[in-house]
Amino acid sequence: MKNNYTRYLLVLLMTLQTVFAISQEKPNLPHNLTETEKGLVSEFQFTSPRLTAPPSGPVRAAAEWEEVEYLLVTWNPSYPTILRQIVQAGVQECKVIITTQNQASVSNYLTTNGVDITNVTFLNVPWDSIWIRDYAGNTIYSDDVGELALTDWIYNRPRPNDDVMPTAHAAQAGIPLYTTNSGTNDLVNTGGNYMSDGMGNAFASNLILNENAAGNPYGVSVKTEAQIDGIMQEYMGIERFVKMNTLPYDQIHHIDMHMKLLDEETILVSKYPPGIADGPQIEANIQYVLDNFQSPFGTPYDIEWIDAPPSTGGNYPNTGGPYNTYSNAVFVNKTIMVPTYRPDVDAPALAQYQEMLPGYNVVGIDVDNPGENLINSLGAIHCITHTIGVAEPLWIVHQPIDEANAGSTVTIDAFIKHISFVEQAKVFWREEGSSVYNEIEMAPSNSDYWTADLTIPNTPVNIEYYIWAKAFSGKELNRPIVAPEGYWTIQVENLSVDEWAQNHISAAYPNPTTGAVSFNMNAIQGPVKVEIHNLLGQKLYEANVENGNGKITLDLNQNWQGTLLVTFEGDFGKIHKKVIKL
Repeated sequence: MKNNYTRYLLVLLMTLQTVFAISQEKPNLPHNLTETEKGLVSEFQFTSPRLTAPPSGPVRAAAEWEEVEYLLVTWNPSYPTILRQIVQAGVQECKVIITTQNQASVSNYLTTNGVDITNVTFLNVPWDSIWIRDYAGNTIYSDDVGELALTDWIYNRPRPNDDVMPTAHAAQAGIPLYTTNSGTNDLVNTGGNYMSDGMGNAFASNLILNENAAGNPYGVSVKTEAQIDGIMQEYMGIERFVKMNTLPYDQIHHIDMHMKLLDEETILVSKYPPGIADGPQIEANIQYVLDNFQSPFGTPYDIEWIDAPPSTGGNYPNTGGPYNTYSNAVFVNKTIMVPTYRPDVDAPALAQYQEMLPGYNVVGIDVDNPGENLINSLGAIHCITHTIGVAEPLWIVHQPIDEANAGSTVTIDAFIKHISFVEQAKVFWREEGSSVYNEIEMAPSNSDYWTADLTIPNTPVNIEYYIWAKAFSGKELNRPIVAPEGYWTIQVENLSVDEWAQNHISAAYPNPTTGAVSFNMNAIQGPVKVEIHNLLGQKLYEANVENGNGKITLDLNQNWQGTLLVTFEGDFGKIHKKVIKL
């Protein structure tokens, strides 16, 4: 069946090549619409008869950092050095598919400049622009780790060759393609405005709402937010689609220009000086996320801020400067490629990446130079690359343990899944400064969950660890993928049990409050009993929390007033926190 599907894609592709034949001389199209294109939008046919029904069963969208088989680029000859560096880093990690109709010259350029093209495939199909992140298909899997496929949306540009390129990619990889471009599933969306954590959660700006609303210029059916969410759920497996306000100075309104998911609970965000450019709106958006959403683990998101550099003259977007960004980076297995600008601002940013992602090969690629000023066309590295995931992934999900008390025992849990099932899993750990890892066998605990208990040595020395798994097919993988060179670190403290709990149950917030109040319970293990008393000692509330680790929110009765005492009781003893109820 798959072979027939592939043959169908190839026939369709040849037809599309005839229809959209182009000359060798092409304009260098920016990330945004040109003035000419603005006039074409209302007349352009964005929908087409390439209708495909959604996948017949549940699917999962791959995360930004998952293992990939292919790196995709479109070879725009205006940016040879940037593309060469991307390919040079990419071929060390995976296969690279280069779209070009000048294979001989591109091949010669790469080999002349020392790039081994053994892992390179040239795709001879027409193209319109370099911005492949926005128009290429997105990796999905049936039943979490089953059949690999791509989902493609309607590209919001009158660039017909770009819009149909996912057909060529799917044919090249021999995998199914699902397209949301007909009927009531005619969804306009772009890859730069989409970021997935691999666990059914995704982020976007409100651009996706605006471009599918009444009066949209694309001729697609009008959709409510709920209908958009339904399409994303059917075609992508997205269960929670978080959308944020667009930014005043970002002309394309794609979230990858100012944020990036580093893992399931960590968001890297561009930071501007106070009150500058998009800084206030970015900060408001992140606060909205923190106030309304939790990570897939039920804990607050960790936010890492990275400075957005000004131009050489000190200008930011609000004073005519470019939209410089370090968040517009791409994971390609054990490498992350990061846009760079000039040494004085790049050095701290690259060092921050290396600290956040130990063991990764951090590759800086200059996007701001007179010969190839990509950033002036409103995009960077993530914008001009895309990926296709591996077939039959070995999926490992784990919430890293950040802190532990010396002499305590911590439980290390992981969700591990493979189509052939998982044969074995281990935790590898060592004390900081040691070169040798110890091993602990993990045991299957419930369905695809595996667990192991790690007893922390009774000394305040940090612990470094990673998880290894092996499927019955023979496939092996580490998480982090860069292990053993990269790992998670447990910060070890030497405190009494009471001191530990007092330090790791946060103060109430907001406080004072008119309604709900929250507490962060970092690394508190086991069940916790929660009680609320007033100053007269009267018990107003009692509940049991099965696992204290995470964020707990209490809805306070509107009749409660004044100072309240919240008591947390567990293996650590009793801890009291005060709340003022207005």
